[in-house]
Amino acid sequence: MLVLALDTSTPAVTAGVADLAADVTVLAERVTLDARAHGELITPHALDTTREAGVTLQDLAAIVVGAGPGPFTGLRAGLATAAALGHALGIPVHPVCSLDAIARQVPAGEPFHVITDARRREVYWAAYDATGARTDGPHVQPPAELTVTRAAGDGARLHAEKLGAEVIEPYYPNTAGLVHAARAALTSNAQPAPLTPLYLRRPDAVEPGARKRVTTS
Repeated sequence: MLVLALDTSTPAVTAGVADLAADVTVLAERVTLDARAHGELITPHALDTTREAGVTLQDLAAIVVGAGPGPFTGLRAGLATAAALGHALGIPVHPVCSLDAIARQVPAGEPFHVITDARRREVYWAAYDATGARTDGPHVQPPAELTVTRAAGDGARLHAEKLGAEVIEPYYPNTAGLVHAARAALTSNAQPAPLTPLYLRRPDAVEPGARKRVTTS
């Protein structure tokens, strides 16, 4: 089963092609660290990885996309691209928590957190047990409010002093982690979950309230 993986939930613009057989084998991957180029790079990265893997878009059986948590502008680029490709190719699109994708690449053995940068002096985070299963989250809050001993993700690295935790890799979701996070759904042919982005914050823009009644004396 050939799977295209996409993620734009962090500053890393990630696309890759993996073969899901007995294990997850990454055939090609493109990663660019540029928080302002998600919309510009995600489709070219997807096309480049299929060419490098020696396959076409029509050979793909499914798409996996990171659903966040992440900032609105970047996150929607990956989700919109995945939705458009899935619709055009007639293949399922499976969203996964991007923090879970990072967690899948952390060696088992000890509990840990995955923490990514949420800007505005906050982080997105989730907690995992020693097997890598998520036990709490995802949430968004200031890093100084967290009690963490060991953490992966770019947020852990950026806010290491406030967290006071051991920082471990990986820092960003990658192709292998994304596909591993969706593996159960992919191999069971389960119906994909809705492509709902995990923004975790209320939008800055709000609908205007009702106009105040003006009375005259």
